[in-house]
Amino acid sequence: MPELIFPGPEGRLEGRYHAQPNPDAPIAIVLHPHPQYGGTMNNRVVYNLHYAFHRMGFTVMRFNFRGVGRSQGEFDQGIGELSDAASALDYLQAMNPNSKHCWVAGFSFGAWIGMQLLMRRPEITGFISVAPPANMYDFSFLAPCPSSGLIINGSADRVAPPKDTNTLVGKLREQKGITITHEEIEGADHFFRDDEVHMKPMIDKVQTYVRRRLTESTR
Repeated sequence: MPELIFPGPEGRLEGRYHAQPNPDAPIAIVLHPHPQYGGTMNNRVVYNLHYAFHRMGFTVMRFNFRGVGRSQGEFDQGIGELSDAASALDYLQAMNPNSKHCWVAGFSFGAWIGMQLLMRRPEITGFISVAPPANMYDFSFLAPCPSSGLIINGSADRVAPPKDTNTLVGKLREQKGITITHEEIEGADHFFRDDEVHMKPMIDKVQTYVRRRLTESTR
């Protein structure tokens, strides 16, 4: 898969880009967890999400936020990281002008950034939020949440406890015009450490959800 260096707001950003032969293929961007806690685009959850989208026929991109790997700049409390994500989406869209569907997926801190990106970019047709840290970050900006999506977490998550995820889901489900799907992987921690018991079922649920949405015409 080609390595990619593209321009970001604070200099170069490093990414990985996996194109489809079909120029009309849907596009997806995958966002990694917290840079100050070891989060990179090669995180296992991010890596698995990336390949899941590619298997489903998406042209997909993941990248390192500023200050991570070969990306220039330094951590900016989420403000700069949101700008990085917007630049990455700009780049992905410029490379794929014929794409009709645009999805954003994020894990942990990346889920928080992804849902902010959703608010800024009306062209995003769906989202996947894996283990959104609703206990650490304020998600009240999702008013209203502009598109339907999947929130998925582990029942044994101690970093982003399930009760906070359930509260977030409940608030989003009160909104009209969108459908929030919620899945909980029994026994999984924040990182879905066990490949067979936790990671694979999580990715399977993501793929089932995205495939269903791609066959529907509604948001």
